[in-house]
Amino acid sequence: MISNKKNIAFVSTYLPRECGIATFTKDLIDELDKVNVFDNPKIIAINDNNNYKYDNRVIMEIDQYDRDSYIKTAKAINKSDINLVVIEHEYGIFGGEAGEYILDFVENLEIPFVITLHTVLSRPTKKQKEVLTKLGEKSKKIIIMAKNTVPILEKVYGVNPSKTYFIHHGVPYRILEPREKMKEKKGFKDRYIISTFGLISPGKGLEYGIEAISKVVKEYDNILYLILGQTHPCIKRKSGEIYREKLMNLVDRLGIKEYVWFIDKYLSKDEIINYLNISDIYMTPYLGKEQAVSGTLAYAIGYGRVTISTPYMYAKEMLSDGRGLLAEFKDSNSLAKNIKYVLDNPEIKREMERKASIIGRSMTWENVSKQYTKIFIDIIGATKNINNSMVI
Repeated sequence: MISNKKNIAFVSTYLPRECGIATFTKDLIDELDKVNVFDNPKIIAINDNNNYKYDNRVIMEIDQYDRDSYIKTAKAINKSDINLVVIEHEYGIFGGEAGEYILDFVENLEIPFVITLHTVLSRPTKKQKEVLTKLGEKSKKIIIMAKNTVPILEKVYGVNPSKTYFIHHGVPYRILEPREKMKEKKGFKDRYIISTFGLISPGKGLEYGIEAISKVVKEYDNILYLILGQTHPCIKRKSGEIYREKLMNLVDRLGIKEYVWFIDKYLSKDEIINYLNISDIYMTPYLGKEQAVSGTLAYAIGYGRVTISTPYMYAKEMLSDGRGLLAEFKDSNSLAKNIKYVLDNPEIKREMERKASIIGRSMTWENVSKQYTKIFIDIIGATKNINNSMVI
């Protein structure tokens, strides 16, 4: 019996590689399986010279740093039964200057592709602009996770807004116990929990979060700041644990060891959700102003948590309409002021949580995957119609 299911393949990092995009892709394809339209979505994994033990979804690998690998893989895909390629784009996961080797891949690809953008820079380097402009020209659709990137794509990269399609970053759905009950189970009864999770790197601005906590404990001595996650593998390879040690030394110097805890491990999805569940405030004191997407912030909103963040691009959009608070960049006083405001005003805190939960419900992977499915099917259908019309 011939299957009518469509074949799609994602070009992305993939688990067990420790990378936010790898997790994103895994979550999305797992949910696409449930839609039951595609024939076991495939992965073309971007490999950074590690011997990863991938699951059977991975049908090909691209050597991140080998330009020829991109060309050979594109030609292999052309000979396969894949109908559509989905490129998860982040400059740093592809080889060459600004990840330019991905252009060799698309130049040799003969089937349609779409791109999902995880970074959109308003002031790119010449090479960054060139890469994203060419990808935008050749792709059938550009999927974005923040609406405020549309004008940037149009003005800076020449992308027609009609080519972009907005879909929220997905969030896994879980039924959870009440926060206070979970706190008690974990030994955190009567404590205010603030958390930050994700792979640790200097761009996260965690030193400002720690300094903010040192100011808040003067009024709230039952506060606890959880810094959850291990050091980013790329940072660890280059400079070891210098940044983490700097943060721990800062905690010691400020005398707040009982108020700031480091959980040094790569967290599972369930661990992330459980820590978010006990959190009163989620904090992202990031330094980069142009971050177009944050999976950690998406999770926090998805689980209805009050978020205090610096005003990077994604945070400004997601925390609008009273869903959270924005602090100044590199300003621990501003962060501390917002933390105290939330803790001083429990009714306002509950209202922020309610507003976050409303948008959070639309961000479940079930809802998100249906939107992706529609785009993919439309493109595959349009391509088949064109091909059929060319047959004499």
